[in-house]
Formats: sequence, C-alpha cells, structure tokens
Amino acid sequence: MLTALNDYKEHYKALFILGIPIVIGQLGIIVLGFADTIMIGHHSTNELAAASFVNQMFNLAIIFGTGFSYGLTPIAGGLYGNREYKEAGKALKNSLAANFLVSLFLISVMFLLYLNVHRLGQPEELLPFIRPYFIILLISLIFVMLFNAFKQFADSITDTQTPMWIMLGGNVLNIGGNYLLIYGKMGLPELGLAGAGIATLFSRIVMVLIFYFIFIRSSRYAVYREGFLKKGFLRDIFRKLNKLGWPIGLQMGMETASFSLSTIMVGWLGALQLASHQVMLTISTFCFLMYYGMGAAIAVRVSNFKGKGDILHVRQTAYAGFHIIMVMAVVASGLIYLLRYHLGGWFTEDMEVSMMVVSLMLPMLLYQFGDGLQITFANALRGISDVKPMMIIAFISYFIISLPAGYIFGFILGWGIIGVWMAFPFGLTSAGIMLYLRFRQQTRGV
Repeated sequence: MLTALNDYKEHYKALFILGIPIVIGQLGIIVLGFADTIMIGHHSTNELAAASFVNQMFNLAIIFGTGFSYGLTPIAGGLYGNREYKEAGKALKNSLAANFLVSLFLISVMFLLYLNVHRLGQPEELLPFIRPYFIILLISLIFVMLFNAFKQFADSITDTQTPMWIMLGGNVLNIGGNYLLIYGKMGLPELGLAGAGIATLFSRIVMVLIFYFIFIRSSRYAVYREGFLKKGFLRDIFRKLNKLGWPIGLQMGMETASFSLSTIMVGWLGALQLASHQVMLTISTFCFLMYYGMGAAIAVRVSNFKGKGDILHVRQTAYAGFHIIMVMAVVASGLIYLLRYHLGGWFTEDMEVSMMVVSLMLPMLLYQFGDGLQITFANALRGISDVKPMMIIAFISYFIISLPAGYIFGFILGWGIIGVWMAFPFGLTSAGIMLYLRFRQQTRGV
C-alpha cells in the first residue's frame, strides 16, 4: 500500500503543477458563465431563456471544435517529450490552418441552423432575442478555433500558465463589456442580450491577438518559431491532425449534443423551464470545466510518456488523475448541495425558476462520478492517440442511452424537466465505464 502511494505521489505532484493553471483558466470561464447568466437573468427572464437556447446550440459547435483542436496534444506533446522543438512549431502552424478550416465548416452548419431556428419549437416571444445573439456568436467561432490551437500547443509543451493568464484577462474584458453593453452604462446603448454577444466577440478577438504576439515575441517560444515560420505546410502532420481531431471532436460533440438537444426538448416545456435549464447548466459547468482542466493535464502527461514508450507511467498518470478528479467531485458536489437553496436566486429574481433549479440538483449530483470517470479516461485515450473507439462509445452512451431516456422520462412518463435531466447520469456513467475498459485494454501487460 505504501509502495503504491509512493508510486503515485510523483504523478499527483506533476499533475497538480501542470493542471492547476489549466483549472484556474477553466474557472475563469466558469466565472464568465456565471456573470453572463446573472447579468442577463437580471435584465429579463426571456433574455435568459433565449441565452440558454443559443448558448447550448453554440456549445455543441465550440466543444466539437475544442475536441478537434485536442488532436494537436499527442502530436506536439510527443514531439516535446522527444525534444523535437522545430517539428512542434510546424505542428502548431498546421493546427492553426486545420482549425481555421474547421471553423468555416462549423459556421456553415450553424448558419443553416440559424435559418431554421423558427422550426425548432421554441417559444415565439424568444425569437427576437435569439436571432441577433446567434449571429454575433457565429462570427466569433473563427477566433475560438484559432485560440484553441494556440492553447493546446502551449499546454502540450507544459506552458499552462500563459493560456491561463490570457483566458483570465479575456474573461475580465468580457465581463466588463457585458456590464457596459447589457445595461447601457457610460453613455453606451442598452443592448441587453445582443450586448453580451458583442462583448464576447470582442474579447475572443483580443485573446487570439495577444496569444499570437506572445508566441512571436516571447523567448520561451523561440525554439518553436523556426519551424512555425518556415514556408509551407506538412501534409503528414496535417493529415494526422485530422485523423486524431475529428474522432475527438465527434466524441466530445456527441456528449455536448446530449445536453444541447435536451435544451430543445426543455424548450418544448416553456420559457420558465428553459431559463431554469440555463441556470442549472451554468452551475453544472462549474464541475465539468474543473474536471476537464485536470483531464487536459492527464492528456498532456500521458502523451509525454507515450512519446517515450513508458506505458507503466501512462497508466499511473491516468489513475492518479482519476483520484484527483474524484476528490474535486466530492468537494464541488458538497459545496453545491449546501448552497442549493441559494444558487437560483443569484441568477434570477423569478422564484419559480429558482425552485425549479433546486429540483434539478439531484440528477446533477448523481452524474458527477460518471462525468469524472469519462473525462479522465477520454483524455487518457487521447494522450495515447487511441481516439476512434471513443466515437462509438459516445454514440452508444449519448444517442442510444441518454437522449432517448430523456425523452422517455420527460415526456412519456411525464416527469418534465426533471425527467430530461435524469437521463444524464445514465449516459455519462455508461461512457465512463466503457472508456475505462478501453484504456485498461490498451495499456494492459504492465
């Protein structure tokens, strides 16, 4: 027992050093999500409901895009582990190009959704708020994808602090812009939800420009710039980015789809249910992004060991990461449970919405184990470049199990929004178990 603890102690320490800056950056996103929802919710309940619908549709595109960008992690992480810095710089250049092309694809898909938004059965009174907010976020997708490429590269070479500070600065800029444009402060027009979209777009543009400036000027990145600035693209790296990126993007996209498509179902129930759904999603994102920050550290460290052919430490890193994420889950769940009667009131003055939020706490707390399990081993598999089976696992978990269960519980059994949310523990836990079994199979023998 003591020997096993000593074996893991090194990995706990390394994951904390690598992962805490990523988690802090993710906490910045959480704070931004809380601030967005609070400011919009206190402006009007209809705008809060419209934000719920649009944000969940875009979360599907953004999470897919983020998953695609994760294809760089095992490539750049392996090159970094072998000290092939020039090749790593080339990989970043190819990743930026690939991410830009994927952003154009996502914009096209989302624009088609925009043209048909009136056919999705959402409350008619929300459409005047949905449409302008949707278009503004559509433009920002390019900058999300370019930032993702820089962030994944920095994380892969263990520079997790630079993206952390850029994300925190961008979030402060976004929150300030929200305050000025939602409520019309300092002589600016009161734009409500559209103002929140403009602030988001501006902050995303600034974050990309700052990251590019740091990469070009910072001495830390000097060894990578030669490969980055060399003319042309490498087909092998570009092909590998797509080979890894699409399966990861589809796996993460299908997970997000179980929430985004559930948002459409919740919209069938009414604007109050949609508003409470947005509040609950914002709270649950608090847990998800913290876990995924540590999950990203697992993927980076696993990819470094995989590049060296050290499978023993690959397994130990994944299991150590799971231990850390479970501790995080217990602490976060306990905090949310203690505050369950207060959280809804932070976001809206509507008592009916607040009480509906309390009723959704149980299913949210139930799926924390499954969420932590699937995040750990999805990232571990990403680190060893075993990504194709993840698509099949995601399809079974979220499209065969979670979404049908949500419809059955919510509408056939008549449980309403609580029934829609009760499906999530089934989907996430199923995914976690299958991903764990796949990782164990791929790394057995050590």
